[in-house]
Amino acid sequence: MALTYRWSATPPAGPAAPPDPRVLAQQAIAQMRLHAVSIGIVPEPRVGRVGVIGMPTWMWVQNPGPSTLGPITRTASAGGFSVTATAKADRVVWQMGDGATVTCHGAGTPYADSFGRQSSPDCGHIYARRGTFTVRATSYWNVAWSGMGLTGTIPLNFTRTTNITMGEAQVLTQ
Repeated sequence: MALTYRWSATPPAGPAAPPDPRVLAQQAIAQMRLHAVSIGIVPEPRVGRVGVIGMPTWMWVQNPGPSTLGPITRTASAGGFSVTATAKADRVVWQMGDGATVTCHGAGTPYADSFGRQSSPDCGHIYARRGTFTVRATSYWNVAWSGMGLTGTIPLNFTRTTNITMGEAQVLTQ
């Protein structure tokens, strides 16, 4: 049996390096399709709808689900390795457009006409002046991941905006 030697400018391929677990965590997060909450608010952000200053404004997450508030878990794999990530919104911070900020934990309570003039039990605000205000709802997420003997957290946030109008109620007497 004859032996043949060959010279190569590149070394032979060895075992592949394991994937970066943080990259797999990001891939798991991408599968979650997380996004900003849909804003529920009274007064409604529609033309012709005007809230009254001094009256309660209610805010809530409309149609909450795994991709808007969590929890949601996904796993990403490559080369025989896996990383699992679980995401959950910690809070929704509402910038009310008048300088006030309201932090709410959970989805809030949707307003119903039967509540009348009551304040929201978990997520509300009262405007003191009239005008049109840009309301920003930012959901803050914590994503915990683990795999390949490592763990970590990744903070995320998503923002949605809407505009509401507040006016004054005037009473005329004769």
